[in-house]
This record gives sequence, structure tokens and C-alpha cells, in this order.
Amino acid sequence: MQGKIIRGIGGFYYVHTHQGVYECRARGIFRKDKEKPLPGDLVSISVLDETEKKGNLDEILPRTNSLIRPAVANVDQALVIFALVSPKPNFNLLDRFLVLMEKQEIPALICMNKTDLASDEMVAEVRGRYRTSGYPLLFVSAAQKEGIEAIREYLRGKTTTVAGPSGVGKSSLINLLQDGVQMQTGAVSEKIERGRHTTRHTELMWVEEDTYILDTPGFSSIELFDIEKEELGGYFPEIAAHAGDCRFRGCAHLAEPDCAVKEAVDNGEISKGRYENYQLFYEDLKKTAGYGRRRDT
Repeated sequence: MQGKIIRGIGGFYYVHTHQGVYECRARGIFRKDKEKPLPGDLVSISVLDETEKKGNLDEILPRTNSLIRPAVANVDQALVIFALVSPKPNFNLLDRFLVLMEKQEIPALICMNKTDLASDEMVAEVRGRYRTSGYPLLFVSAAQKEGIEAIREYLRGKTTTVAGPSGVGKSSLINLLQDGVQMQTGAVSEKIERGRHTTRHTELMWVEEDTYILDTPGFSSIELFDIEKEELGGYFPEIAAHAGDCRFRGCAHLAEPDCAVKEAVDNGEISKGRYENYQLFYEDLKKTAGYGRRRDT
């Protein structure tokens, strides 16, 4: 029997099939081959107890893709959710996530929640920062139930991994996207401006026909794995669009003369904030020989 892993907890994998959800143990061959089943994986299982819905996970079918952070498989796109306020958006963290999605060729959508609490200036700042990035930008309010249908349109017919820091309203938004489903939500600590983790395991959830959401635990830091500094510019779409016009081949877009990217920054065709994060990431990768060190600020 075939199905899709909807979550994995404590060595058990819960597999959704046409006959229901089965609790399965992975066969020892997965540990031997160091292959870890992931939420979103299509798998083959053998049924051990039909009444109790228990089985063995026998085989992981070929993946279209898999991500390290968040650890999921077979996704069509990523919806990254940040808040405009409470907590304030960490653009360094957001851009790191976007770089990782570009690295793995996963289309990304940016969703900014809590428009009901944000000023027009903050909304304008985010629009300006990502205006030329090529990413769809959604402004919503879970509290006011505004912008939810716009998200639905982007999700329809796809498997979407939903990710973002704790406290940004991720669970509240997912509640609104699912009819009759309520997840645990948490308040934001006023003292540290970070949300309490309310999602502890990655879980695949059905939204409507052929439409799934992979909810993931909140994160506060992201490392840039397996990226060489020379390829970093290719993971900023607006930088990649201008890189071919640089005078020197292999231009790093830092101190070189006649750099089309720096000229685009000066002309407002690339946001200064995005370019500054590119510079920071480049220096990080340079210092660590291809592996980004953690930066939470």
C-alpha cells in the first residue's frame, strides 16, 4: 500500500492512505543506509494490524526534492511568514531563508502578517525592500481575517511548506486556511519579543483537493549550508538579473569597478537592504570556506 507521510514523532511515522492513517515503524534498512523518512515523502507500507491501523514503512519512493531546514520532501513552493510588528521582521533571517530556497530551486512567497498593527511606513519599507526581488509579496492580518483568500489562491493545487519565526502568527494563519481545524497557538513574550514554540513537529495537513500545507516549527536562526561565495549572487534574483552586465567576469559585486549590480543599487533597482545582506552573507561564506555561520541579528 502507498501513502504520504504526514508526520514523524519518536520513531513512528504516520502515513495517510486511501484507507486511513497508519502508524508505522521504519524498517532497519533506513538506519543502515542513513536515509531518514521525511514529512511529505511518498512511501510504500505493509499493514500489520488493519484494526489498529499499524504497519511497517518499507520503501521511500523517489523524491522530487527535499529540504534540510525545514526538513520536508516533495514540496512545490515555500510560504515564509513574518510579522510586520511584534516581533519586528528580521530581514537578515528572511533573506537567508530565501537564499536556501533559491539554492534548492523551490519557489518562495513572502507573507507579512499583522497589517492591523503595522504603520503605513512599515508596509512601504517591506514593499520597497522586495519590490524588485521577484517574490510574490502578501500582506495579511490573521486577527482581522484579511488577505486569507489571496493566500489560498497561491496554495491551490500545490504542496506548500510553511515556515517562519515563532510568534509571527503562523499557526493562526494556518487555522484560517483549514476549515474546522484548530492548532495550538501561543502568545509572544513581550520581554524577549519572540514567540513560544507552538509547532514542535513538521506536519502535512490537507487544505482542499490536491492542496497540502507542511507546517514546521518556528526558527530563530538559519545557516547557509553548502553554498560557495561565488554562487551567492545567483540566489538573489535581482542581483542575478544585473550580474551579466558587469565589466569583469566573475564580479563579486563588492569593490570591483564598473559593477552593474552596484550601479543598480545606486539607481534603486536593487534595494540597499537586500544588497547589504548579500555583502554580509558573502563575507560570512568567505570566512567559513563555504559554510555560513549563525547570525541572529
